[in-house]
Amino acid sequence: MADDEDEGEGGLYEEGHWIWDENANQITFISDRPVFEDEAIQMPTKVPTGAIEFKDDVDLIEQLRYRRRYQRKLKPEQPDIVTVQDCKDLALYTAPVAIQSPALINMLHIPTTDRFIKALILCCQYYLQLCSQVSDEMAQRMLDLETRVRTPYCDVVEREFGINLNDLRVLVAKEYCTMLIGGADTKKYHHMGPAKKRRSLSDKDARLFETLLRMCVQIVWLALGRKAFNQIELEVNRLFKSEIFNAVEHTLKTKYVEKMSREERNVLLGECVRTDKKLTTKSPMMNEVFCHRDIDYRMMGIGVIKMKQMPSRLKYIHNLVAGPEERYAELGVSLGIVGLPRSNFDTMLKPLPTAEDHNKYIFCFRGSLVSSISAKSSSSVKKSGTACAQPKLYADIHLPLKSEHDDTFPSSFPSEPEPPTPCNDTQRRRWLKRLQRLRRGQRASTVVKRL
Repeated sequence: MADDEDEGEGGLYEEGHWIWDENANQITFISDRPVFEDEAIQMPTKVPTGAIEFKDDVDLIEQLRYRRRYQRKLKPEQPDIVTVQDCKDLALYTAPVAIQSPALINMLHIPTTDRFIKALILCCQYYLQLCSQVSDEMAQRMLDLETRVRTPYCDVVEREFGINLNDLRVLVAKEYCTMLIGGADTKKYHHMGPAKKRRSLSDKDARLFETLLRMCVQIVWLALGRKAFNQIELEVNRLFKSEIFNAVEHTLKTKYVEKMSREERNVLLGECVRTDKKLTTKSPMMNEVFCHRDIDYRMMGIGVIKMKQMPSRLKYIHNLVAGPEERYAELGVSLGIVGLPRSNFDTMLKPLPTAEDHNKYIFCFRGSLVSSISAKSSSSVKKSGTACAQPKLYADIHLPLKSEHDDTFPSSFPSEPEPPTPCNDTQRRRWLKRLQRLRRGQRASTVVKRL
């Protein structure tokens, strides 16, 4: 097959130089190209306002091209596991060209956005976990209320679930706030410039964050094994836009919030929901930051400030958000399919069937066939359904409880910065070159049509 992907393009490591990166402890390539070359491909003046559809039905030829040209290549010492970068690559490859821009690609490859995506995956994973657990338990308790009295232990369990979900939302909110104010490594993406002295480019800022949010939904969906896309999209849009401006809910009209019981609302929505007038409404994500509840101040510094003493709860969260992905299995943490062997999935990160799954499918098929022929009791049908349930791709999240030692404060607030986890700069430049080539081809085809 002809190598047409890099036709007319320079090499990956042209027009630049190599330096030693002390933080990453490795040699890093620095491009010598002027900044305006990356900014030559501007974000389109009009981003589609409807549903942004990603190309999910990729044929075998496109998969081979992706694997050959754009899939992350392993270094000799790296384990072959699924990483967040793999989910980013697949989302960029299947995303419409019209919504992509150099600013979006560059922003996806900075440490702050990387922590933001990991925290969002963690929050959505725990939210989906609670949706299945809490809904079942709530339904059982609602039935028990007819014959039993609600005990204080029910409030304790539900409050524990709610506090865990609130803390995970704070993790997402702190990174999102950094991006909004242009802090740390997001300065050059601020709508008023790095020095915040230019005129506000609010429309450009809105398009960038709208596209980034949609990209993050796709990345989270891929990282969670391609399950519950509508639930992820609805909850993410509610968190960042509130119920009033949730365009996805207005389109689907699921009314999932209205259908929740009071107990489910307290657990899944939290206690920081504020109801204001439409124009003064703040998103639930912002309300989490300014909520009047006990928030461990050390959570605001995870991945940014080096903390010598952390309780087991914060260590667990730190390992997921700012820890090395290749050590997830060793540390006993789970972040979707991130950290699992890449050999368990195909090119599009779809789980590959195993021999055990095949035998289980045959058993379930025979069991359903027999149950359809002969009349069975309800208990046997229930057992058959349980046996045929799909196995989990990844383990559940089990956040350690807050212990009594969590309230001990150090003599001074830590100020030593933590070295940021470096992003894959090779992949960033690869996607920039692809976008430049695709845009050049679009412009050429437009000129030919006009002639």
